[in-house]
Amino acid sequence: MARHRDTAHRSGRKPALLFQMAGMAAMSLAVLAALVLIVVPRLTGSYTYTVLTSSMAPAYSPGTFLVVRPIPFDTLRTGDVITYQIESGRADVITHRIVAVSSTQKGERTLITKGDNNSVEDDKPVLEVQVRGKLFYAVPHIGFLATAASSGRDGVLPFIAVGLVGYGLFSIVRGVLGRRKDHTPAPASVTEEDPHPLSTPGP
Repeated sequence: MARHRDTAHRSGRKPALLFQMAGMAAMSLAVLAALVLIVVPRLTGSYTYTVLTSSMAPAYSPGTFLVVRPIPFDTLRTGDVITYQIESGRADVITHRIVAVSSTQKGERTLITKGDNNSVEDDKPVLEVQVRGKLFYAVPHIGFLATAASSGRDGVLPFIAVGLVGYGLFSIVRGVLGRRKDHTPAPASVTEEDPHPLSTPGP
């Protein structure tokens, strides 16, 4: 009587492994997206904006998602990219680079700004009261999607964050359970080569 282990489950191991790897990759992207687009800006008290024009192209083309962090005005230097209100107290903002630091006749510090893709400096110096913050980081192409997701009273970004993190946790648990299942020994099967293995020929 010969014995052999059933290897049928092995044929499905490779697709299962690929599925688990794809799930882990999707989980990693989901968690990363939640961190970059939602969690980090909220934890750092940053503002988020979407680039609408080409004045800062090619580095920050239309659709780029910007995270702008407030910092002390006197720490801003030439070369920094800042977001500032066109007029103090109004919602409309511009994100341009500081090309010079100046001051008013009263000694008030001002910033001279210009878009990287513009040939001339901005019309008016920027005052401290106008500055929203310095560029923290930027993510290309996803700004319009983030803007659509954040529309409405409070937006749906918090729900998206919870969903992405929840999906990530679900993928981790599913992957762990899948690996445990793959390591469970399969029951042995018996192949009967002789219907009466213990009998002997008669006289």
